[in-house]
Amino acid sequence: MTRAIYPGSFDPVTNGHFDIIERSAKIVDELVIGVLNNSSKNSLFSVDERVSMLKELTMHLPNVTVDSFDGLLVDYAKRIHATIVIRGLRAVTDFEYELQIAQTNHEVYKDIETIFLTTRLEYAYISSTIVKEFASYGGDISHFVPQQFMGHIYAKYGY
Repeated sequence: MTRAIYPGSFDPVTNGHFDIIERSAKIVDELVIGVLNNSSKNSLFSVDERVSMLKELTMHLPNVTVDSFDGLLVDYAKRIHATIVIRGLRAVTDFEYELQIAQTNHEVYKDIETIFLTTRLEYAYISSTIVKEFASYGGDISHFVPQQFMGHIYAKYGY
């Protein structure tokens, strides 16, 4: 059985994230969405809120679970017996950074492999940072995030 992790901060989850989740769920037996608890980041949503949103978003995918972790991804992968890391790539600049991480992770944990999925063109420009920037000014984020979370995002900015 292949268990994969799709790690990220998902702050907030975007349509691009969801696309990678759905596509990944089709190619592995089990997909764990690992929500990173990074205390050095000033997150818009708490870890619990992000986990809850992702659980709601993926409830129709029977082989997907959502969990949170902190610390090194390779340590978490060992703990849950995952052998694959899924990463989405939007641009060449993403590849350079992700390649270094993948190689380092493999050096530390020989059983881990990284699979890169290229983002579909309609989502290539979307990032959580862009979503937060637009939302902070009351801009239209309907093309960026799942519809059911728009109100939650705007509420964080007082809209």
